[in-house]
Amino acid sequence: MTQVCLIVGGGQAAATLATDLRRQGWAGEITMVSAEPTPPYHRPPLSKTFLAGEQGAEALHIRPPAAYEQAGARLLLNRRVTAIDRAARVAQLDDGVALAYDKLALTVGARVRAVDLPGADLPGVCYLRSLADAERIRRRIRPGGAAVIVGGGYIGLETAAVLNKCGMRATVLEAQPRVLQRVTAAPVSAFYTRLHEEAGVAIRCDTGVAAFAGRGKVERVVCADGAELSAELVVVGVGIEPETALAAAAGLEVENGIKVDGEARTSDADIYAAGDCAWQYNSLYERWLRLESVQNASEQARIAALSISGKIRGAPAADGAVPWFWSDQYDVKLQIAGLSQGCDRLVLRGDPKRERSFAAFYLRGGRLLAVDAVNKAAEFMFGKKLIAAAAVVDEGKLADAAFPLRDLL
Repeated sequence: MTQVCLIVGGGQAAATLATDLRRQGWAGEITMVSAEPTPPYHRPPLSKTFLAGEQGAEALHIRPPAAYEQAGARLLLNRRVTAIDRAARVAQLDDGVALAYDKLALTVGARVRAVDLPGADLPGVCYLRSLADAERIRRRIRPGGAAVIVGGGYIGLETAAVLNKCGMRATVLEAQPRVLQRVTAAPVSAFYTRLHEEAGVAIRCDTGVAAFAGRGKVERVVCADGAELSAELVVVGVGIEPETALAAAAGLEVENGIKVDGEARTSDADIYAAGDCAWQYNSLYERWLRLESVQNASEQARIAALSISGKIRGAPAADGAVPWFWSDQYDVKLQIAGLSQGCDRLVLRGDPKRERSFAAFYLRGGRLLAVDAVNKAAEFMFGKKLIAAAAVVDEGKLADAAFPLRDLL
């Protein structure tokens, strides 16, 4: 009897898994169930080129639709899996259909963290996670209009840059003392504050939101200190949360995501998880991590494809890969390699107070943990290699822009 691999979700991990399974020799059926109305698409451009109107929806496809046909993968779009019966190996869909499976992969991603505030349901208060979200925001962009972005993380700052470019008067409200506080050092935060303010975006830190107000639509944002800001568009970007409800209801082990081993297996040997929803031990950083990145989703999906196909059973998997991320704002590209949490030293290569090109290296006990490279592709590339090697580096050479980083490898 033909085996069935059922993929739940329709993002980066799902697209990678659906096509990689066939490459790894999976001879059975492949079915992908996605709540999205379109085939898997790239999310990073949603807050960048797509929001700016520089890219259409068709250009966002991770794989051409024909690629799934060639892989023999069936796509069930606009459908949700509502329950998993592990004993019967059956997934229940929201339309009443029951799908049997032999192997199941949860690539369900994450959802935006919603705010529970008065007026949060007013038209014009938006989130940015899906293609539909980005299209909703695009329709509300009006040159000369006022926009407020709640949250000074990457999504918030990228959105502010685009809205500013489109002619809106943008204000960023951040509850923390500085933007990007959870992910970067103070000099990097200061650089991005200056970058936005010079472009005309207002940055207000240490500022919480108490409510959204307006008649029939959002018109004002009421700050926690009582100040009010005019706004015909509000974009809330205060983080995301892993989609774990389906896994938890099925009795799978869940903590900060769906717990998986080095081969992407959950606590059920026939169920796998990959992407933003997965919580996996990282041997490089020696702790459990849930990583929100394209690179991680793709890598975990490839491991899952190997595992489902029986190619790495009993063999160690690549769970020590260096995570990397990026952010485009105006003409500045930030490339991040590694994770900076726990660092005890910061080394700057270049001057973020005067230049638009520099790197910030994060060290602990002399070992390089992470690098933030602003318009510094070489520092990103060699920094990633040094992190992978768990290299103990010379701080003076790191800081010397004339010293070639390749010589530290």
